[in-house]
Amino acid sequence: MSAAARARALAGVGRLEQAETAVREGLAETPADAELLGLLAGLRRLRGHYADALEIADAAVSVAPGQPVVHIERAECLLLLARPEDAEAAAREAVRLAPDRPEPHRTLARCLVLRREFGAARTAAGRAVAIAPHSVPDLMTLAEVERNAGDRDAARRAAARALAEDPEDAEGRWMMALLDAERLRVREAMHGLRQLAADHPDRYGAPALAWPVRGLLAGLRRGTPAGLAVVAVLALADRWWEPASLLARGAAAVMALVTVGLALRVLLPAGRLPWLCVGLLPARTRRAIGAGLLAASGTVHLLLWYAVSPHPLTLLLAAVAMAVLVAAGAVERT
Repeated sequence: MSAAARARALAGVGRLEQAETAVREGLAETPADAELLGLLAGLRRLRGHYADALEIADAAVSVAPGQPVVHIERAECLLLLARPEDAEAAAREAVRLAPDRPEPHRTLARCLVLRREFGAARTAAGRAVAIAPHSVPDLMTLAEVERNAGDRDAARRAAARALAEDPEDAEGRWMMALLDAERLRVREAMHGLRQLAADHPDRYGAPALAWPVRGLLAGLRRGTPAGLAVVAVLALADRWWEPASLLARGAAAVMALVTVGLALRVLLPAGRLPWLCVGLLPARTRRAIGAGLLAASGTVHLLLWYAVSPHPLTLLLAAVAMAVLVAAGAVERT
């Protein structure tokens, strides 16, 4: 068995370190082997060594610039290093070299999504699916493009096609749960996630099952600053227009009640499981989530207090609580 075949077999069962050793042994005999260099770049990427993987992918391109697979690997590395423009250029070179293969179009679609060029991304993903209509990775790429573009119905159709080809595909099941979550179909999403976590505990464990709590906080971090800004503007407008004070109090009450309603809509159907999973997260993440929950609760209480008894200091304290909520989210994501 060749070094490349042995490495692929090892990687296929998750033994990435041993696969890398096999590739390096092969490269010791043939250091300019583009296939082995491409495999090594892919293995280093999968193990999280992105800069090292890019350097090896560059070497593979220099050895075999006419092979589309090495350009695809280089594009994947560049994507992970947050260089979408360079990644797109590498993906387009792969498309030029192999326009009749789905992989270059699939990679190009992912590059275009990061650049928020959703129309072009949809076209590239569609070409990949047209070339390989039964390919689960290509169908899932199309689903991801549609989801990022905001067309959840199209994303669900593409994911359903992928699951029809492979009902156990983890990415397809994750996509379905994610789409249910985004539509606040909490029970359906949690049911799908529980089954997914049972089958793939290493990939879809506590962080995925804690999404109702974390997702709620993420939504509040996006909506609270805008709502609070509206209340503040109306409160300031009271100096020139007397009814603005009443409107500010009403806006504060509506904002607080909507926040409470959203929390109940998400957390009650989810049950205890998300809270149990939060307790399994790293300590830094748990502390950030706890701070975010306290800050969100404080913001709601202060807005309700302002609605009952308006005072500039109350709004200032609400703004401080909101800042803590946003800061806790930044810590949670690191």
